[in-house]
Amino acid sequence: MAGHGAPTLAVEGAGQLSVVVLASRWHDTVMGGLLDGARRALTESGVTDATELRVPGVFELPVAASRVATRGGVDAVVALGVVIRGGTPHFDYVCLAATNGLTAVAERTGVPVGFGVLTCDTEQQALDRAGLPGSVEDKGHEAVTAALATALTLADWPRP
Repeated sequence: MAGHGAPTLAVEGAGQLSVVVLASRWHDTVMGGLLDGARRALTESGVTDATELRVPGVFELPVAASRVATRGGVDAVVALGVVIRGGTPHFDYVCLAATNGLTAVAERTGVPVGFGVLTCDTEQQALDRAGLPGSVEDKGHEAVTAALATALTLADWPRP
């Protein structure tokens, strides 16, 4: 199981942070679970300044993350999406572009980007990670918690 050995992250003091959650529109059921997990993590952490933005697909997440991370006043960005392998190399291109793009945004801006993009071989694998009833993992919750913990860790360090 991928979640085995995951750390327990402290997010005390996250209530003052400003967070933008970006979510793709593909795969409604999976995205509903990821968004519910993200919202639950924000509530549990006391974050009240949270904005949700929807983009068409995973490929559009990096440009949206770049725009919101560079506007100022945003402490963390969370990117949620799902790509399920099909019969063409499209899966590889989209997954690589999203991963590289979101990493570049975090590095360039100094704003933590929580990576909640599921890259799965089957729809069942995505459902198992979406935080739905019966899921074994809650990647929406995990992505928010990771972004908040990183933002708190870096709070006293100036951005590039």
